[in-house]
Amino acid sequence: MKIQRLVIPLLALLLLGACATAPARPMRSEFEDIPVPRGLTYLQDKSTIIESPTVKAARLVYRGRLEPSSLGVALRATLEANGWRHVSTTSVERGITQVYEKAGSSLEVLVWEGWWGIFTYVELTASRALAASR
Repeated sequence: MKIQRLVIPLLALLLLGACATAPARPMRSEFEDIPVPRGLTYLQDKSTIIESPTVKAARLVYRGRLEPSSLGVALRATLEANGWRHVSTTSVERGITQVYEKAGSSLEVLVWEGWWGIFTYVELTASRALAASR
């Protein structure tokens, strides 16, 4: 009987601890005017960032469980709200490609669904001319 009194509260405590959520990590974005939708996880091993005194370029890859077409619409709305001019959108079997420009910057957004449709991937490829330092 004493073991049950000890085991039941311990199991309840373990279950409650398992339900606790970890604090959200800030989403990585190398460019402050390129918002990343919630629900995406940054894939550092698939991303590349290059910076020189005059140019900054990045290929940032994210993964999540979002529907690709609605994600494409959401990305376009938030990018245009941040001053990006939509140049073109191409939809093919593999996914969606969107191209944007902004003074001194270019951005290509790829959205596609992975194998078996488990994850949706977003690749943001951006480049920006930096002001020369004196």
